[in-house]
Amino acid sequence: MKKLNLIQIFFSVALYFISTGISFAAFNLTSVGEDSITSPVVNISPSTKAQFKVDPSVPRDQVCPLNGVKYTKQESDIYQTRRPLAVMVENSEDSRPQSGISRADIVYEAIAEGWITRLMGIFYCNTPMENIVFAPVRSARTYFVDWVSEYDALYNHVGGAGRCNDDTVDNRAKALCQIDRYGIKDLDQFGIGFPDCYRNPDRLSHPVATEHTMVCFSDNLYKIAEKRDWTNVDDKGIPWDKSFEPWQFKDDPPVDVRGTVNSVKLVFAQGYDKYDALWQYDKETNVYKRQTGGQPHLDLENKEQVTAKNIIVQLSKITGPVDEHGHILYTTIGNGKAIIFQDGKVIVGSWSKKSRLGRTKFYDNVGHEIDMTRGPIWIEIVDSEQKVTY
Repeated sequence: MKKLNLIQIFFSVALYFISTGISFAAFNLTSVGEDSITSPVVNISPSTKAQFKVDPSVPRDQVCPLNGVKYTKQESDIYQTRRPLAVMVENSEDSRPQSGISRADIVYEAIAEGWITRLMGIFYCNTPMENIVFAPVRSARTYFVDWVSEYDALYNHVGGAGRCNDDTVDNRAKALCQIDRYGIKDLDQFGIGFPDCYRNPDRLSHPVATEHTMVCFSDNLYKIAEKRDWTNVDDKGIPWDKSFEPWQFKDDPPVDVRGTVNSVKLVFAQGYDKYDALWQYDKETNVYKRQTGGQPHLDLENKEQVTAKNIIVQLSKITGPVDEHGHILYTTIGNGKAIIFQDGKVIVGSWSKKSRLGRTKFYDNVGHEIDMTRGPIWIEIVDSEQKVTY
């Protein structure tokens, strides 16, 4: 009898441990699922590997209409089914390093409230082979809307200044109202949910405020646009580039004829040195490497320093703040002075934009339109020539 009881006890204990182990394993599996929902970085963030491989032997003979870079037919077959995508990316100290900004064909930089600059990347030709991470995505401003209009672009942002019925915002600064009235192809995050856009509090290695955490993805945004009939043509069949005027482009000059203007410093607002920009020229590679606030400006996704081939300083009048929210206005339509840096040289010329939909053109001192060196283009908007040192 004692032997039988011992056997029963042994099997009971064994059954307990077996059932406990099964429950523990099931709990762990369930917990992993919950974590993937509340902190979706691992399962949702796109791979850093390209979705498609481009044969290096294939000719790069397809010229990007935005910045003149040459791509393969395989790549152009993809981006030509789309339209440019403009993404608002913040540049406050807590937002750095940003994600995706190094992949932009063109970047606009201008002050938002608090004399902190904000970035808007125009993405098009450099998007087909990877689902690009954009972060932190931030809100729209009226002057950026004017630049978006040049490309008939998709516009990704998180809210913005002033709906039409908001009496606290100056009418001239009501970006959300203008987006609606102008028929901008709006990808406001407030109408886009997880997993296409979501707040990732763990994006950086240190905690930041909620407003610095919005992440969106290029492929996801393009799929949403396709569902809304905003491909390379809109829902009326009109191509985005029907009235688009591309700039003219040129190849890199030989090393021995490149210039010696080795640095360009921009002070957007006196006393706000954390937002100063410094571009340092590398003659051998013919690129400008960017620093912000005295530190190399990196892209979080590839850990590389942001570079450009052309730095365009567009001098534009600032008005404001114009309301209780501290909104400012830039002169975007009209003409003014411009300073263009490329190939280690400086050109003091002018800019002109005839209408909201019109293309901003840049000219040298005798009125000839400037040829851009093939590669990324940064357009820096400042209000005084004294804020530019080179």
